[in-house]
Amino acid sequence: SHKGRAERKNMSEVILDTLLDVAKLLPFLFLTYAAMEYLEHRAGGRTEALVKRAGRLGPVIGAGLGAVPQCGFSAAASNLYAGHVITRGTLIAIYLSTSDEMLPVLISEKAPVGLILQILLGKALIGMGAGLAIDLFGRRKKERKGQSLQERDLPGQEHIHEFCEQGHCRCETGIWSAALVHTARIAFFILLITFGLNLILFWAGEEALESMILNNPAAGPILAGIVGLLPNCAGSVVITQLYLKGVIGIGAAMAGLLTGSGIGLLVLFRVNHNRRENLKLLGLLYSIGVLAGIVVGLFV
Repeated sequence: SHKGRAERKNMSEVILDTLLDVAKLLPFLFLTYAAMEYLEHRAGGRTEALVKRAGRLGPVIGAGLGAVPQCGFSAAASNLYAGHVITRGTLIAIYLSTSDEMLPVLISEKAPVGLILQILLGKALIGMGAGLAIDLFGRRKKERKGQSLQERDLPGQEHIHEFCEQGHCRCETGIWSAALVHTARIAFFILLITFGLNLILFWAGEEALESMILNNPAAGPILAGIVGLLPNCAGSVVITQLYLKGVIGIGAAMAGLLTGSGIGLLVLFRVNHNRRENLKLLGLLYSIGVLAGIVVGLFV
């Protein structure tokens, strides 16, 4: 029928628009990942060594370094925590500030520089504040009485690269091949998200996006925080894309980006055998991320 042909034509336009949107991002994604891989190869293990020596300033140093995209940094932090090298506050600060795949997506989508800096700085400051508060509370409770932050044998240290490979980090490969793999994987996620959003707009109109529960000032951060906990790059890609498309507000976006710690939590549950403590850390990360997201959504 004429109506059926029109719908097929419109659907073909939806598919074409989706492919064009993603194709425009590919050069920027690739160049961004190439630059990140270059910095990663240059930095080596110096960031980990700096965190080890930070002492009481651990949350400050950790949050600052966590904001810089680095392969496996949150995973390394989990190992350092399991080996009693860094404090609970430093670990949470690194988790909260970890940018994961957020930065490449923002850059490839040509987000304003001011917005990118605000998000990175916001995550770092929240991580610093939360980490310092956690350590201060811990010292007053004397949870680590008689223990020092000296390096010990780190249980599970050999698992960093194993989990990094599971997260498709490709830390040990060449710069260009690693950048190409990253670009292909993230482009695939963006393709799925963009196509899904375009379908919703096609069938239900923009009103459907505006009425989604993720736009709710309280429910949005709660749900986005759960998405952020996904132990791979999908969580941060989804949150960033939904925010850039206007589906969720800044509060929900911050909640999801704060709880997103890459594969850090996955490594923590593997190398730290105290499951009760791991669950506490997960709950702490989620609670801080959601609360901060709600506050940001109300006042920003």
